[in-house]
Amino acid sequence: MHARAVAATTTALLGTAALLLPAPDARAGAERPTVIAHRGASAYAPENTLVAVDKAAELGVDWVENDVQRTRDGELVVLHDDNLRRTTDVEEVFPDRAPWKVKDFTAAEIARLDAGGWFGPDYAGARVPTLKQYMDRVELHHQKLLLEIKNPELYPGIEQQTLKVLGNEGWLDEPHLATRLIVQSFSADSVRTVHELKPAVKTGFLGTPPVADLDRYADFADQINPSYGTVSMGYVASVHSVEGPHGKPLEMFVWTVNDANNARLVAGYGVDGIITNTPDVVRDALPAK
Repeated sequence: MHARAVAATTTALLGTAALLLPAPDARAGAERPTVIAHRGASAYAPENTLVAVDKAAELGVDWVENDVQRTRDGELVVLHDDNLRRTTDVEEVFPDRAPWKVKDFTAAEIARLDAGGWFGPDYAGARVPTLKQYMDRVELHHQKLLLEIKNPELYPGIEQQTLKVLGNEGWLDEPHLATRLIVQSFSADSVRTVHELKPAVKTGFLGTPPVADLDRYADFADQINPSYGTVSMGYVASVHSVEGPHGKPLEMFVWTVNDANNARLVAGYGVDGIITNTPDVVRDALPAK
């Protein structure tokens, strides 16, 4: 996930002194935040690959986060960027296909790419998984999934398609919907579309909306999930004071916290979850349940 325009609006959103008070070491009686492995355990294995899911499971982390995009022939694949250059060898395999956008390649072409060698020689040969392959691996480990619909403006109808894959894989039954699945996006329209298509799905909006706008987001989002550097104890309390579409207080998962000090800081603010590349470091920094 990227902060995008968050930095430009942070001052306006959180500019009052009351919202910038330092947090205590921990809230009295607070629940321990959920730890979510960002793109899998991406500090230790190539992001958004099956081996990153395996590494999260090896570390004992229940929740993994991923990013979903769509190929030219309509396959949903798990990849963060809208192009293939950073995390695959696409420039070597297809040197004449610049700018190497995901949407310009078929699923079969993407399946040829090495999505692990960039991270380290031990991971050479890892592939970009399809969403179905990724979900099968998450299910194998009995994990939970925070799924981000990435760049939905590039992929009309991706919300309905994502829900179809989730349904085909059995992830829209009551047990999964109750405790094992959240769908999020930086696009409010995309989150709203998911909610309208399948109201039972828990949803999250990625960003830091002004407090005055939280009621509007609460019509379709169960979570407000901002960059950790844009929040404060006051903002977290404001989010928790608003009731979401399922009759419960809005939750907050913050991203991307990779060190013990900031993990303790945001836990003190009262966040509900911490998205991290280093889930073991964050987990070990938090107070025991």
